[in-house]
Amino acid sequence: MSFDRSLFPEPASYFEKQDLTLSGPQRAQWKTTACVFHGGSDSMRVNTSSGAWVCMACGVKGGDVLSYQMQAHGMDFVEAAQAVGAWTNDGHAGHKLQKPAPLPARAALSVLAFESLLTGVAAGNIARGVELTEVDRARLMAAACRINFIAEAYT
Repeated sequence: MSFDRSLFPEPASYFEKQDLTLSGPQRAQWKTTACVFHGGSDSMRVNTSSGAWVCMACGVKGGDVLSYQMQAHGMDFVEAAQAVGAWTNDGHAGHKLQKPAPLPARAALSVLAFESLLTGVAAGNIARGVELTEVDRARLMAAACRINFIAEAYT
């Protein structure tokens, strides 16, 4: 799935399908209509070329029909793009975006090596009967948290 801005509907027809009546001189690029956000009867201006819109009373605004769809209907980006017909199937159905790793793999290995060494030393000390200080215990817990964080990030 992908987003294609060139598939946006023509702005004037889009806003009219939203039950808004655009008024003003026929040649005018900016038309006047009601504001659905605060209920004003003639305070919103719509650019019939770009789809930009702004309410002169309440200040809500957007740069195109997609932003209007999102704000007027409480949709997220993908829902709104689908609703205006700008979301296309590019043959990768079901493809999920992968969350980027918090740090590069080489750096993660370096952190794991260091924290594992620290954990091993602490385990050896405990095995020999050495009691860990509060500072050592806190550092051991931090090491365990870092190891767990990296393990979750790369699974």
